[in-house]
Amino acid sequence: MVVPVILYGYPILRKQCFEVTKSDDTFLLSANLFDTVKKSKGIGLAASQIGILKRAFVIDTSPFSSDQENTTPICEQIFINPEILEQSANKIYYEEGCLSIPGIFEEVQRPEKITVRYLNLELNQIEEELDGIRARIFQHEFDHLNGILFIDKLNPLKRKLLARKLNKIVNS
Repeated sequence: MVVPVILYGYPILRKQCFEVTKSDDTFLLSANLFDTVKKSKGIGLAASQIGILKRAFVIDTSPFSSDQENTTPICEQIFINPEILEQSANKIYYEEGCLSIPGIFEEVQRPEKITVRYLNLELNQIEEELDGIRARIFQHEFDHLNGILFIDKLNPLKRKLLARKLNKIVNS
């Protein structure tokens, strides 16, 4: 089911999420996240962005498939109780946006490669190395689970320059 995406300014976006447990309906959570991210034409969505304080997010790179020059493999995946185990020393900049912060896109520096551990939809534990766009989206969505937004990674001057746009989102 498509649910509203919570916008910048709502306190839930700044809260720590709780572990998903066996009693949680992961199939419903997954369906709601995927339906919402696809309807919103996003590439990632965390549970907190739809008002659920659980450690889960989805990645959906299918919007890249319409770009003829893009060779990004399609990834439609849920990550439950994710962890970042290792990060490469090499960091790269890439333009990020967020469904909770519409209309704002900024260059953010993050590690190029990460080693992660998470549970899949069947609650099987997976450990793998991610790079490229999957690593980027994973880190962005992982931050949401800890109440961190991509704008928090910008320097103070850049955030100050965005204040008016951010206030418009809060007051919309």
